[in-house]
Amino acid sequence: MGTETLVNRKQTVFRLSEDLLNRLRAAAKRENQSLNNYVENILTDVVYRQPNQETLDAIQEAREGKFAGTIDMNDFDSFMKSINSIE
Repeated sequence: MGTETLVNRKQTVFRLSEDLLNRLRAAAKRENQSLNNYVENILTDVVYRQPNQETLDAIQEAREGKFAGTIDMNDFDSFMKSINSIE
């Protein structure tokens, strides 16, 4: 027997537009997942994704328009120097 955690599952019903359902089926197929597993993973990501304090602070800083610096993308050395100069 594996180390899988048993999760209580409850069947439910949703009404979705036919177009959305078709897109979800196609996306699940591309990911080699069942439709149920694909939708459950998406919903889990959305519901449980909560940014940490550092991310929340960065979001607030960006919303306030604070300037963090400039990144030079001309070449790798310039890029690394510009990254290191940002505090």
